[in-house]
Amino acid sequence: MNRLDVDGVAEILRTVFAPWIVEMGLEPVAVREDGADFLLRDNRRLVHAGGVICGQASAAAADTAAVLTLCTLNGRFRPVTTVDLTTHFVRPLPPGDAALSVTVDANGKRMAYVRAEIRPAGSDKLSVSFSGAFMYLE
Repeated sequence: MNRLDVDGVAEILRTVFAPWIVEMGLEPVAVREDGADFLLRDNRRLVHAGGVICGQASAAAADTAAVLTLCTLNGRFRPVTTVDLTTHFVRPLPPGDAALSVTVDANGKRMAYVRAEIRPAGSDKLSVSFSGAFMYLE
């Protein structure tokens, strides 16, 4: 099976996902054997009154990056739905670029399981930890 590269993932993001997801500023930066890495670009529209990136934006970015990472392994977009999404907000995610790393634990015929971590770009301090289960719809 052919795997997608960064350009292929970016094309799926632009053509498959809702406009508001694209407008968040998520961009693929690397594809790994077991996952992919993304950058959530500085976007002040994601910052709430408390001065940090809101949790809803973090969760949406992680969910989107997880689906895109599955695309890299599958070589294409497969219709999929999120079955379970567990998000732990470890510490506030400050405004600015954020690094998002997704690892696929299992990618079966009907189900896939992933983990993701979000950190301020250039930092080793974890801000958000995410795990998800996804069901393929085909």
